[in-house]
Amino acid sequence: MKYYKRDANNKKIICLLCKHYCRLKKGQIGACGVNQNINCELKNLVYGHPSAINIDPIEKKPLYHFLPGTLAFSLGTVGCNFKCPFCQNWTISQTSKIDKTNNFPPELIVNLAIKYGCNSIAYTYNEPTVFYPYAKDIGVLAKKRGIKNIFVTNGFESFNVIEDMASWVDAANIDLKSWDEEYYKKVLKGGLQDVKECIKSMKKNGIWVEVTTLLIEGQNDSDKDIEEMAKFLYNEAGAETPWHLSAFHPDYKMKTTPRTKLQTLQRAYNIAKSVGMKYVYLGNVPIHNNTICPKCGEILIERDLYRIVKNELTLGKCPKCNTRIEGVWI
Repeated sequence: MKYYKRDANNKKIICLLCKHYCRLKKGQIGACGVNQNINCELKNLVYGHPSAINIDPIEKKPLYHFLPGTLAFSLGTVGCNFKCPFCQNWTISQTSKIDKTNNFPPELIVNLAIKYGCNSIAYTYNEPTVFYPYAKDIGVLAKKRGIKNIFVTNGFESFNVIEDMASWVDAANIDLKSWDEEYYKKVLKGGLQDVKECIKSMKKNGIWVEVTTLLIEGQNDSDKDIEEMAKFLYNEAGAETPWHLSAFHPDYKMKTTPRTKLQTLQRAYNIAKSVGMKYVYLGNVPIHNNTICPKCGEILIERDLYRIVKNELTLGKCPKCNTRIEGVWI
């Protein structure tokens, strides 16, 4: 895809990476801080310059129904198109200072993933949409060599990008941060409706989707909001969509906000299950997050934090009742 277009007056370009659709005059940088109009072309300033590289358990993304027990070669850059005050990676997401001494072309990223035995490459830590040209070039090469690609995203991609992702992205974890449109617009600088459309579109395009909601007490944890989020996921994404309910911990601009209590997560879990969601998991708390057969209750995958203790799935099915468990298992 082309990542920009000219405006009607041919004086600016319009960035097509995310739903901000920034209109940039010559020399201007978009809201993300890392895409610039240079000579009427969009230049991705972080291309080849990751600010964070790690090898993570895939469960840390979090993805629980996608290649469990495998490693994901994880990378991110600086920059973001949201302004979340609770961001855990704010030191890279909320800056535009690029360390150009870090030079990792796409071929090197793929070779490193293979060298370290990773089954997938995850574009994560900051919002990967802002470095989509770099991510795609890595991902296309990775796909040719049998490595899967994962997007960990806030779900604010443009329609153009979502359609393009279908050709190379295998899985995504999408943040559903709140059920309040005003909160999305005023605090996060995004849009709830856009995120909802992203979840539906990625599912429609055959990308394996899991959803994460960071619960912050007093802000997005009301019974009503949780029930409405659960009903949206049940009706529009499917009951089989894994939903990760994660605990907030004080960080960035919210260091005095209390940590989310386990009881709050358990309350949200019970609401989600009562709506009919099959696979609900609690994150950022020291508990076993087991995958349980929704039909007979058999423990199929036993986890200790990010470590797989036991995996009883047989060709993606429960060995006790033969129920198919939705996911990507090989």
